[in-house]
Amino acid sequence: MQTVKYVSWEEDGVWLGYLQEYPDYWTQGETLDDLKEHLRDLHNDLSGGRLLGIRKVDELVVS
Repeated sequence: MQTVKYVSWEEDGVWLGYLQEYPDYWTQGETLDDLKEHLRDLHNDLSGGRLLGIRKVDELVVS
């Protein structure tokens, strides 16, 4: 099991959100739980290696 951070908010009765690693790819849900399920599906799609050209935020250690 993996923990992934996400950003969410409610707007006009709809929950919107995106994964912090992939801020270009938003999804929505009717409830917060519905949004979380869509975010899980989105994470599987984006991290599965099946899609090309995915933009991802990462970290770099510099000295």
